[in-house]
Amino acid sequence: MTANSVHSSYQKTPTKQTHPNELTDRIEYLDQQGFDKPLVHIIDREADSAFHMRQWEEGNHHFIIRSKAGSYLSYKGKSQRSSQIAEQLDFKYERQVSYKGRLAHQYIARANVVLTRPAKPKAVDPNTGKRVTPIKGEPTSLVLVVSRIYDNKDKLLATWYLLTNLQGDEVPAGEVSQWYYWRWHIESYFKLLKNAGQHLEQWLQQSGEAFFKRLLIASQACTLVWRLMQASDKQSREFVLFLVRLSGRQMKRTKPITAPAVMAGLFQWLNFNELVNHYSPDDLKYFAEAARKLV
Repeated sequence: MTANSVHSSYQKTPTKQTHPNELTDRIEYLDQQGFDKPLVHIIDREADSAFHMRQWEEGNHHFIIRSKAGSYLSYKGKSQRSSQIAEQLDFKYERQVSYKGRLAHQYIARANVVLTRPAKPKAVDPNTGKRVTPIKGEPTSLVLVVSRIYDNKDKLLATWYLLTNLQGDEVPAGEVSQWYYWRWHIESYFKLLKNAGQHLEQWLQQSGEAFFKRLLIASQACTLVWRLMQASDKQSREFVLFLVRLSGRQMKRTKPITAPAVMAGLFQWLNFNELVNHYSPDDLKYFAEAARKLV
């Protein structure tokens, strides 16, 4: 998303609209593709929007959204914040999880809630220069799933408030929380795109199209690193260790492999392949002799 438009791989031309509105177009596009199983769109807190949740519910689009702790919902006939509702629920142990590389434990609770608050668009009326008046909408039945992560000493590490239009008889609360837990792994992808790998925030492309093209290529590199990290066969594991060594990074004994180190090593490996494809062994030997003379 640039200052003027949104670029995407499913549309030929950029669209001039807000990110949440473009997200609605993307959801509709994906649901029209005729996949064998129904899609569930798992989205972060940016989509905690009363207007768009009502819109997706009316369009029969399944969603799981990470809600804000302060978002108001109707529970037992009373408008309350998500965090206030959570304090009234009974949490049950669900599973062991990995949290920032450490073993942790997940507890979950659920509640049937109703979205009654009016939508408050951020858009500004071009004629008056004022924000658009809040939009009232029909009460929308949702499920609030609260996930709490504790360490081995019962210290609370994280809390997620998840809103979904999947009812309990369709998908259990434990499965909803696990789906979002899997989605959270995408943060490691963002980390690779940013300061731990591709340094996206320092790119100097001057147009959205140029930035988008570079982002597509960078995304392929991140995907390759992710696939290498997930591979379990002997050859792939040995190649990953080779890339880490090639990266020149100092690694912790407790964590000998990291995605940033694999990516750094991959760049070195690709440069090496480029080298041997353009120069013969005799050329490389000639260059090596020239370097030795200067030492």
